[in-house]
Amino acid sequence: MIQNEEAVIANSLWTATANPAPDCPPLRGKVECDVAVIGAGFTGLSAAVHLAERGKRVVVLDTHSPGWGASGRNGGQVNPGLKEEPDTIEAQFGQKVGGRMVAMSGGAGQFVFDLISRLNINCDARQTGWIQPVHNETADAVVRRRVEQWSRRGAPLRMLDRDTTVALLGTELYRGAMIDERGGNLHPLNYALGLADAALQAGAVIHGGSRVTAHEVHGSDHLLRTEGGQVLARKVLVCTNGYTSSVVPPMDRTVVPIRSIQVATDILPPEIGSRILPQGHSASDSRRLLVYFRKDAAGRFVMGGRGNYSAAATHRQMQVLRDASIKLYPQLRDIPWRYAWGGYVAMTADHYPHLNLVAPGVMAAMGYNGRGVAVASVMGKVLADWATGTPNDELDYPVTPPRPIPFHFMRKPAVIATVAWSRLQDRLGR
Repeated sequence: MIQNEEAVIANSLWTATANPAPDCPPLRGKVECDVAVIGAGFTGLSAAVHLAERGKRVVVLDTHSPGWGASGRNGGQVNPGLKEEPDTIEAQFGQKVGGRMVAMSGGAGQFVFDLISRLNINCDARQTGWIQPVHNETADAVVRRRVEQWSRRGAPLRMLDRDTTVALLGTELYRGAMIDERGGNLHPLNYALGLADAALQAGAVIHGGSRVTAHEVHGSDHLLRTEGGQVLARKVLVCTNGYTSSVVPPMDRTVVPIRSIQVATDILPPEIGSRILPQGHSASDSRRLLVYFRKDAAGRFVMGGRGNYSAAATHRQMQVLRDASIKLYPQLRDIPWRYAWGGYVAMTADHYPHLNLVAPGVMAAMGYNGRGVAVASVMGKVLADWATGTPNDELDYPVTPPRPIPFHFMRKPAVIATVAWSRLQDRLGR
């Protein structure tokens, strides 16, 4: 059953076009380190890079390989900010803490592009900007508030009129759009592999095929067990996001894994590709069940959206994405769709990422709610800051205790019901 469920989301464009992966053999025997990192996605790899560059002994453990999960299977859009708007964040967390959260998340896109440049990562990174098209008056008002609040803080956001929106997207189905020039896109798996290479070059050790099976406290140290070995560490970072298990409780009950899926065409003929997103922008629209789309560096069209838990329902949703793509761009009707894949992202009940002090010496970061490329990357640095002694109240994101979601065992039917309700609201709001 697990193999069948994985197969439906395994035909990835990013895997098919990936750079060579670094050698990350399974853990064998017992090793000691300053910091053990569970999870080799964007968060864990970014933390490993920053820790190793500061001279710390770092061991990263992953069940599969760097970027295997949603870090290497997402749409590759670098979208700054959090789900909530800056004014809301500062009202909820206070001017001091909320202001740091806004600054960190707003700068997360630039953080990614600067990191790629500094580490010389080959991942087709393009800071062309992120476009959010609007489909009705209600969405227009929401997006205009976003632009106003970020502009007040000096961020390069602005509204686009209909003509400019049509010119940049190549479709006439939206009434206007917002552009955030801090955003862009990249090849997500190659970005993850580049972070892994950089971490290894800085002195970190990464073990793939090394699922953590147990966590034990030994005095002030922590022992992580895998099937092939053990890691004794002074501190532990839990960076598993949508693939969080029960090994470090209660973290698996603080997030809800949601399947995100994408479909992609063959390389578009020049006469078609030149009229779709001609300047290389990424877009994600303003619906409750949003779709997000772009072209990759070679000129394939990529469309993404919400998946489902079963293989059959996920197949249906993949066809929904193809149909939505053709509605936006009728010229795609006769283009072959070669790829269809996905991964699990982690959602939180309050729509914020969580930085949780699980126990003395154990910190977890997860729950990026679809903003993982940018925010997870910068959260890795926050974890490195904590692991190297920055006090909790001086970090760029607030530290909180884990808060398990009530009735977490009902998560799948709750997600299915929420998706159905959101789909109805989108239809009514057309």
